[in-house]
Amino acid sequence: MSDELSVDRAACMILESCEEEIVTAFDRAGSLKPCPIGSESLCCKVCYMGPCRLVGKTDRGVCGATRATVAARNFARSVAAGASAHSDHGRDLAFTLMAAAQGETQGYRIRDVNKLYAVAELLGIETKNRSVNDIAYDVGKEALDNFGRQRGTITYLSRATRRRQALWKELDIEPRGIDREVVELLHRTHMGVDQDAEHILDATMRCALGDGWGGSMLATDISDILFGTPSPLQSQVNLGVLKEDQVNIVLHGHEPTLSEMIVAASSDPELLDYAASKGAKGINLAGICCTANEVLMRHGIPPAGNFLSQELAIATGAVEAMVVDVQCIMQALADVAKRFHTKLIATSKKAKIEGAEFIPFDEHKAYDSAKAIVRAAIDQFPKRGSTRIPPIKEELIAGFSHEYIGYMQGGLYRSSFRPLNDAIIAGRIRGLAGVVGCNNARVKQDEGITKIIRELIRNDVLVVVTGCAATGAAKDGYLRPEFMEEAGAGLREVCEAIGIPPVLHVGSCVDNSRILTILTQCATEGGLGDDISDLPAVGICPEYMSEKAVSIGTYVAASGIYVLFGVHNPVGGSPEVVDLISNGWMKKVGGGIVWEPDTDKLLELAFAHIDRKRRDLGLAAYDPTRFGASGDRLIEKLEQQLGQEQVVGLYSANPSSSTPAAES
Repeated sequence: MSDELSVDRAACMILESCEEEIVTAFDRAGSLKPCPIGSESLCCKVCYMGPCRLVGKTDRGVCGATRATVAARNFARSVAAGASAHSDHGRDLAFTLMAAAQGETQGYRIRDVNKLYAVAELLGIETKNRSVNDIAYDVGKEALDNFGRQRGTITYLSRATRRRQALWKELDIEPRGIDREVVELLHRTHMGVDQDAEHILDATMRCALGDGWGGSMLATDISDILFGTPSPLQSQVNLGVLKEDQVNIVLHGHEPTLSEMIVAASSDPELLDYAASKGAKGINLAGICCTANEVLMRHGIPPAGNFLSQELAIATGAVEAMVVDVQCIMQALADVAKRFHTKLIATSKKAKIEGAEFIPFDEHKAYDSAKAIVRAAIDQFPKRGSTRIPPIKEELIAGFSHEYIGYMQGGLYRSSFRPLNDAIIAGRIRGLAGVVGCNNARVKQDEGITKIIRELIRNDVLVVVTGCAATGAAKDGYLRPEFMEEAGAGLREVCEAIGIPPVLHVGSCVDNSRILTILTQCATEGGLGDDISDLPAVGICPEYMSEKAVSIGTYVAASGIYVLFGVHNPVGGSPEVVDLISNGWMKKVGGGIVWEPDTDKLLELAFAHIDRKRRDLGLAAYDPTRFGASGDRLIEKLEQQLGQEQVVGLYSANPSSSTPAAES
């Protein structure tokens, strides 16, 4: 039954309607069982005397490698690959920024000059009496220098708290250059090199920190400079955002350079006229995965779904083109597209896909490339057959950059995290949680994500979300502006005072770097210790599947946060490595990773950690009844006067207002 596969009603409808037509990731996961040896890192493939399966009485490989060494190597290689993916994204953006600054690109310009100046200051670049383009070029060049640096440290480590910087230095895990750490980690895990599990895992943290505080953070900042820093906006989510009478183009992947130009081309009068000549009433864009979040955060383009929705979007029969670049793109899409009129268009020189049309995207001719892609999609519209667009979509608010979160608490000239810290100190907010990561076809789509978020906000934990977890939360209504009925009274009081939902969408998976910045600002604001590791905060990745998620979890842990993963433990075959990554890292860096597939137990661990951190700070124990009544009185009074539906409408009509219009 489809309802055993997903909590998303739209996904279930498509799965039921196309059951005999296509094979999806859900079907393949049901028929293809994971390797029990590899899933616990008891298989070593780093040389060709193997693969060596360390099971039963066999506890060493041909070379003598132990289970701990093998598990640590496998984990390290996953982190290296994940760090490479996100950091390579940042490198491409740095090249684009430099080309735009020199006038060599088409369609790109500096959209957020204030962010440019802020980043230039962080990178130590002179701005006085210099042109915007000259500053932008130097920012791009300094970003690239961070990739190839051989000595010293990456620049953005200075963004961390002083205590955190000192700890990284003491432990010798400061990343030098982003690329150097990836290469060295792969070298260390070659046969016959590093053979001490703890030493391998220390290098793994250093590599991951190069991703979180380097490649990913640079990617986020340069995206903001080129395309604009997000601020809150309203949109919709789920497969119901596809249009019956318009050309539907689904943007899937991770590169904002491509999607930004397609957004621009989709409103080009020439192409709108061309769409009309084919019988369409317009051009409708929707997103999948992190490209969805990039264009949502800046333009309000609605996400059609997250990772496990990609095949289902095509199966609606309403998608003229799915345009993909890199990361999280299933090879099976080409087979699904062949059964419909959909054109699958691959655009990255790094990622050709058998069965897809290849239209290379060139930043130097960006707008022309985008127009060619949109035109190819329009040509498919007359070929469309019957459709089955589920009538299911949900309202959402997104666009909470760390700059806006500071602004909303203090205004343009007094940007501050003081109100948030005070709310945590007082106990109105119990703590903070980042719920992030992928979907995994081995578990029910979005179930872990939505259950964890529901229980966190019921217990007055303010949640920030990114990536596919954000889309999962949005599909279930958790990003609606009026979504307060599930929130605890203390959290609800704070959110209503500021005018925000209790779950804040802060971007794509590369934008987990925004969470690092938010937590650092909380730590430096005062009253909650002097480092990220002091905060009553947790990171949770309920349905992870990619190596990027493992890199993210590692850099978040190395930054001082307790991280919880769902699904399964990828190093479970080595109790020694499990202990090093959890207890060992907690003692060493103040953060660690724990895998717990049982959602209820995962939540117990999260609340226990948050409450322990509150005790360590000398804060009052969390009491959900202490402040609740004060935050509910106005709402109760208005409901008596106007009725519940009208009160909800007042908030949803003006989500940025701190009080409903009726009060004034």
